[in-house]
Amino acid sequence: MKIHRLAIPLAEQAVRRLRVGDVVFLEGKVHTGRALVYQHVLEQGHEMPLDPARVSNVQMHAAPAGQEESPGRYRISSIQATASFRYGRWVPEYVRRFGIRAVIGKGGMDAAIYRDVFARTGTVFLTTVGYGVAALYGRGVRGVDAVYWKDELGLPEAMWLIDTHDFGPFIVDGDCTGASLAEQAIDRINPRFEHAYRSLAPHVLKRMGEIDQSLEQEVIAGNAGRARDR
Repeated sequence: MKIHRLAIPLAEQAVRRLRVGDVVFLEGKVHTGRALVYQHVLEQGHEMPLDPARVSNVQMHAAPAGQEESPGRYRISSIQATASFRYGRWVPEYVRRFGIRAVIGKGGMDAAIYRDVFARTGTVFLTTVGYGVAALYGRGVRGVDAVYWKDELGLPEAMWLIDTHDFGPFIVDGDCTGASLAEQAIDRINPRFEHAYRSLAPHVLKRMGEIDQSLEQEVIAGNAGRARDR
């Protein structure tokens, strides 16, 4: 494990040196985006309000805990990533089109995206560290440069352009070699799920949001591809 402190916009050479398990701190402009931003840009064809490759080639899957203190002036108190596998259908096109070098999220994405897309484009997936650390990441936000599409998408789902310093720590979950830290962990964890699920009564499984005792249908284990696509 190595610790890297990188300036945004990220250089491809610096990104390609990162390996799964490395720790990264960032400085520079990060823009946020979730499902509504992807739909707004990729499906509805709205023009991007900035040039990510030149200004902010790091995207974070997040809805900041922020507010508009006065017209056009915003403040973020904390920020945490949302589950990135939800956005797997849009990420490849977004990364290719806008020259994204790093995506920040949590939960990982399908390892095929790392192998087939990130390895070619020179992009990494950075995961946040655990839960309950939103305030820690908030300390790395120096200010808010702009909030785009607030009226169209709503404040939480809008695209925030934030200025960061010592923003992290993030762990490299997917690197430019196609390796996936989450996939390595899943290979060790999934065999335990089968034993655990068989010991649970159906009503307990339902309360957890699971359908039955089959790993082919459950939504936690990472190798259940159909569940991830739902």
